[in-house]
Amino acid sequence: MFPFLKPTQLLDEATVQWMFDSFAWALRNFDARIFRDETILVTPSNAHFPGRESSPEGMSGLIFDRVRFFASMQHWPCQLVDEDVVEELPLRILPVAGLVRAMEGAMPIAVEAAQPLPIIYRADQLRDPEVMIAHFAHTLAHYLGTTANEPPPGGEENWPHVTELLAVFMGFGVVMADSANTARIRSCGSCSGPAVERENYLSQFDVTYALAIFCCLKNIPAREAVKHLKSTLRPFFKRAMKDVMRRESQLQRLREVAAAI
Repeated sequence: MFPFLKPTQLLDEATVQWMFDSFAWALRNFDARIFRDETILVTPSNAHFPGRESSPEGMSGLIFDRVRFFASMQHWPCQLVDEDVVEELPLRILPVAGLVRAMEGAMPIAVEAAQPLPIIYRADQLRDPEVMIAHFAHTLAHYLGTTANEPPPGGEENWPHVTELLAVFMGFGVVMADSANTARIRSCGSCSGPAVERENYLSQFDVTYALAIFCCLKNIPAREAVKHLKSTLRPFFKRAMKDVMRRESQLQRLREVAAAI
């Protein structure tokens, strides 16, 4: 009788269902125990990223080590490489082709265990540490995703999208949302939009909704994420939290998947 009292749809239903399906896929294919007991909401703060180094290489390494720790991937052999020197390294040590294919939208070829995983970065990302943190998290999500026993929801053509959501699942939703750009200006070098940005496939609102699923599933109060989100996303996140909490049956399905593994 009163349709004007119904809440406005935040995202289309197919996208929301894909996100819940992707969380279920992540719980089935990766260590659900780590998600339940160890994964936290990582924030761009001194609490989670303390310390400083005097060189760009040292500071990048410091940030990456923290990202790898929070991702519970500190035991994975990795090789941090400045984008400017990638071409100078032998391909037998640095198998870049798979990572490039992944970033372009194709599922990467799994790297041999004996080889260090290339973690390519740009030193200028240090001007916006959230961008660097998100970039590292997304790269690790690419590699983690290659170990899944089943294809991701939506198929391999959605690989970059599902690995962004996987980075949210790993605890990095705040930085993934804050660093996502929904529009880019490409013209001259002096007016090409933000000076520091990362490549993103999900919109900032998609990522923020995924962050709400993460917080609800982990019973993290909204305020813990809100204070670190950029101001333009805070109202949407609060509405997303309410929307996710209304989907009790879908949340319960995720809890059952996590408990059964």
